[in-house]
Amino acid sequence: MNLALHFGWLGVMEAALIALGVGVLCYLLFHWIGARNRWPHGPALGWSCLLALGIATGIDAWHLFYMGVVKLESPVYARIALQKIHDPNFLAARVFMSSMGALCGVALAWMAMQARRRAD
Repeated sequence: MNLALHFGWLGVMEAALIALGVGVLCYLLFHWIGARNRWPHGPALGWSCLLALGIATGIDAWHLFYMGVVKLESPVYARIALQKIHDPNFLAARVFMSSMGALCGVALAWMAMQARRRAD
């Protein structure tokens, strides 16, 4: 996400809550598409998880991958790479919590839709 979040654990929790909302919205979108096309629950869950992970952790996951793969042999290149990251000290925690938030959002939306279906 490319938002102006706080630094530290507060920023991690903000990113996770935003990812939770993204997961809920992605599932609602794919549930609506699936209901119109008479899909089973699997494709709606799968595509909503994939899209929610892509939206919620996109740029942070890319930075984490880039820092792990590219050899930053020079201090200049390391400084340039770190300047592009919002909070490099909590990057891994932000990626992990955002991915968990996105997947939990999809799961919560799915459980809410199942409860609503049983109530009808």
